[in-house]
Amino acid sequence: MRTIAGELTFEEILSKTRALMPGVVQDLKSLIRYPSVAFPGYPKKPVLAMADATVAVLREYGIPDAHHIEIPGGYPAVYGEIPAPPGKPTVLMYAHYDVQPAQKEDGWETDPWEPVEKIGRLYGRGSADDKSGILLIAASLRIFEGKPPVGVKVLIEGEEETTSHIEELVAARPDLFSCDAIIIADNGNLSVDEPALTTTLRGEASCIVEVSTLDHAVHSGMFGGAAPDALVALIRILATLHDARGNVAVQGLRSDAPGDGEYPVNRYRESAGVLDGVDLIGTGPLGDRLWSRPSVTVIGIDAPSLKTAANILIPRAAAKISMRIAPDADAGHELLVLMDHLRAAAPWNAHVEVREVGHSPGFSCPTGGPGYTAAKSALATAFGQPVLEKGTGGSIPLLRTLHDAVPHAEFVLWGAEDASGSRIHGTNESVDLGDLERTIIA
Repeated sequence: MRTIAGELTFEEILSKTRALMPGVVQDLKSLIRYPSVAFPGYPKKPVLAMADATVAVLREYGIPDAHHIEIPGGYPAVYGEIPAPPGKPTVLMYAHYDVQPAQKEDGWETDPWEPVEKIGRLYGRGSADDKSGILLIAASLRIFEGKPPVGVKVLIEGEEETTSHIEELVAARPDLFSCDAIIIADNGNLSVDEPALTTTLRGEASCIVEVSTLDHAVHSGMFGGAAPDALVALIRILATLHDARGNVAVQGLRSDAPGDGEYPVNRYRESAGVLDGVDLIGTGPLGDRLWSRPSVTVIGIDAPSLKTAANILIPRAAAKISMRIAPDADAGHELLVLMDHLRAAAPWNAHVEVREVGHSPGFSCPTGGPGYTAAKSALATAFGQPVLEKGTGGSIPLLRTLHDAVPHAEFVLWGAEDASGSRIHGTNESVDLGDLERTIIA
């Protein structure tokens, strides 16, 4: 019998978790039914209802003082605390209750707000990102019947997927975040049943570039061939963002040192849905392209649609550009480099305006400390195989804020998501219930 944390054996934790899982799945289904989209313009009522439901779940599972904390300008966070036994460390556990938008017309096979269990997976928006994180935290506390062998603080954010205001809470109430280790239950594995810890996250910077060439639309037959078309000019600017192989061609951006983790190419192609015969872009190890180098994506264009197309020269066109940046890069500096590149790439002296949308830093997780080492060992035990250390292209801006507020604290980034099937932010999002169980055990 292997003793865990001086309180329970591994076998006892395994047995208790398996007994809990039917209730965990039902509670996760209930949370999925709340369309808690915190984006501007979406209804507030379901977001606030989800905050209430989160409080109820945490109280039921072992944090009797779980409560709302009002966030000025934003949605409430949910917070609760179990004081540490004398001489024991304190762990802060984080997840978020807000989700990305979703509607069945986007290509969902089922209603995104009505959970469906199928072949060991639970489908629905937020099933993986990150309502599974709430149940991961709650169930782990239920295992200890609300009396874990360490102190626990739980923070469930309501604006992780949109413009967050929680940094203001960190600044105003540093006492809430004082701890020895921070467990972020908003990550996961590359594949089902293959455990992973995330050690780096890329940051994000975005801007809008607007091109103007004419003061009004004109007949393309009468004026085409000499008068410049703004959409063509915009296309030429956007084409300078990558070289012929697909590498980012913006000079002056930072790339971090290559990591040790690798992403199997065939698995990546399948997970990303790359069509047969279509090449991957960029050069070098796939893990580096995804985790330690910048990437640039055009995520929207303002121009006439096919439905409204006419035989005219277009006077104005605009695009929104999102750039993932190296984990240790200065987000503000990287954004300025991108904006300068866009201005310099303008053809034909076209008028170009570039304006910032926002930026957030990446993060590099300190490894090797006792908390991280214990987490790695626990994950290996729960899954029964070695743990991969990897990066991720996604960003969690709060991590840098927490690191600055609690610089001595260790970080553990894991969760029940899997890159091969969870499809977070996309259609048919799902969580593997076996991975959720194994991560609760960890």
